Amino acid sequence: MRMPKVALITGASRGIGAHLAGAFRGAGWEVVGLSRSGGDDSTGTPTTACDVTDLAAVQAAVDGVIAEHSRIDLLVNNAGLVEREVPLWEADPEQWWQVMETNVRGPFLVTRAVVPHMIAAGGGRIINLNSGSGTRESAVLTAYHASKSALARLTGGVALAGAEHNVQAFDLAPGVIETDMTHGMQMHEDRTEWTSPEDLKALALAIADGELDGFSGRMVRAGADDLDVLRARSAEGLGDGERMLRLRPWGEGDPLA
Repeated sequence: MRMPKVALITGASRGIGAHLAGAFRGAGWEVVGLSRSGGDDSTGTPTTACDVTDLAAVQAAVDGVIAEHSRIDLLVNNAGLVEREVPLWEADPEQWWQVMETNVRGPFLVTRAVVPHMIAAGGGRIINLNSGSGTRESAVLTAYHASKSALARLTGGVALAGAEHNVQAFDLAPGVIETDMTHGMQMHEDRTEWTSPEDLKALALAIADGELDGFSGRMVRAGADDLDVLRARSAEGLGDGERMLRLRPWGEGDPLA
């Protein structure tokens, strides 16, 4: 009997994490969910308590998954925070840094703990829940935007180092899905159109099934990208820097070009 593949999803108790956990379970995956407080997710499925910024807690959680399931085929780094929307000089330093720790240190620690097991098993895939926010500046969300830019660099670094081990890493921007987090953000307070969770689920499943490996180290976005187009572009291959964070020169003659 073929054993189901195993997905480890952080921040799985609600919002995007719960949507993804449900999608992978529905597709026949064995899903292990982590959340800060543990307990049941929004679908009633238990999650394991784990603070992703705590090195010992992360290692213990990953060790537990390996002990029970012997493998982790997919890691979804979804746990994240956003700060109060104010200019940098009005930001609360503790809250600002907590966003950075959760959104950057968290994926770093979990990826660091999981990848050796993927390498030993012959490969695996990592999905980092990123954002278009990581590609631009914000006057009032400096921690969130900075953290998502940094996360893209983690994705790219893992994709480069992992390639020889058949380990791929992807930035998946979910668009603007209706969640407690987005409802609490001033920028979305008058929004009436939201990204469909089904678009996000379809992209995540396609990545997990190896249909978009040509996008390893790059970003795709739910609600904007057409999955059939992504499949075709993945098969064709992408050029240097395409769908990646890069410095944009001022034009011909720029010494940084």
